Amino acid sequence: MEKRKMSVLVVVILGVLTLGFFSMSAPQALAKDVMPVGFSMSLTGKYAPGAAGQMQAYQLWLDVVNQNGGIYVKKYGKKLPVKFVYYDDKSSADTAVRVYEKLITKDKVDVLLSPYGTSIHFAVAPLAERYKVPIVGSTAASVKLRDIKSRYFWFITSCVPDRQMKALVDLLKYLNIKNIAIIYAQELFPRENLQFLDPYVKKAGFNVVLKKDYPMGAKDLTTLLSEVKGKKPHAVIALCYPAGAFTITTQAQEVGLNPDFLFELVGPAVVVFGPKFGAATEGIATMGHWSPKGKWPGAKEFYDRYVAKFKRKPDYLNSVLSYTECQIVQQAIEAVGSFDREKLRNYIANHEFETINGPIKFAGLENTKTPSMILQWQKGELEIIWPKETATAKPLYPKPPWPK
Repeated sequence: MEKRKMSVLVVVILGVLTLGFFSMSAPQALAKDVMPVGFSMSLTGKYAPGAAGQMQAYQLWLDVVNQNGGIYVKKYGKKLPVKFVYYDDKSSADTAVRVYEKLITKDKVDVLLSPYGTSIHFAVAPLAERYKVPIVGSTAASVKLRDIKSRYFWFITSCVPDRQMKALVDLLKYLNIKNIAIIYAQELFPRENLQFLDPYVKKAGFNVVLKKDYPMGAKDLTTLLSEVKGKKPHAVIALCYPAGAFTITTQAQEVGLNPDFLFELVGPAVVVFGPKFGAATEGIATMGHWSPKGKWPGAKEFYDRYVAKFKRKPDYLNSVLSYTECQIVQQAIEAVGSFDREKLRNYIANHEFETINGPIKFAGLENTKTPSMILQWQKGELEIIWPKETATAKPLYPKPPWPK
């Protein structure tokens, strides 16, 4: 009898202990107070001017999310505030690769955001497949991104060279432009745009009075720009990066090059371009597909918050792409309810997202919902001037003379 009582007591004690173990271990296993989000950024080096708008967009998203208590994650039954874990990749693809491997294997962040620029996106994209970590690319645009063999990587922009250059040539035809000059930087993205611009220009029947390259990082383009001026083109197409756009805008004024239409590929939409050049921006066109005047939920709110925080206008390309990326990641986490990488991958690949740049859905790696557009500086604002369906203003043509 005593033996039987002892056995019952042991079973009861074990049951209590087991129940206690599970009741304590479950909350402990799910205990989580913050969501680490990792990325590298070109805070220094040749890409730093363009990366500024991306970094600021990330910071704004961080503020907005945390001011609302964080992102609700069903697995933990609460909102988790976001904490950034990031490092300067110094505009180096090799450094960025090491950073992302550290974020994944050592820092063990919950999710990743993308780095700056096409070349660095190319470098880190294979890591998404290797570690099966979803990454939504932002400031990258290349037809070659379509060749990346990854189920875990996507890119948002519609400024893909084949689509972008077709939109530009369609605008030039609409403006009835005849003679054009093309100058381009010896770098991946400008050359790739040229690859598609050439056949579109030929098919449209434009007279190309000059086509010439210049080295990336060149500080003095006055000789080249003087040569362009001598050809008297109606339109100048400068396939450049931000540093080149700054140099061309400055030195075109110095040599008196003032075409009826001036297009600078990347640069006029960056954060500091407008404040730097003021009235001289009038009529300069660039690539991009956003305006706070666009009929997209949250577009104007994003603009107002950005200006309030940074005391300057956002980069209409890089800032918008980066904030849109964050919105997609956030919506995926909220829908999946956890940081399960495979579930996040499947959700991103198969669902449509509402963003400040309108609806976005991926076909393979590419966003096929957003059309390519052309922006133009008008009265201190960047306006969408092409295509007509999304335009916020009519094209300003001819471009006015440089201010005295």
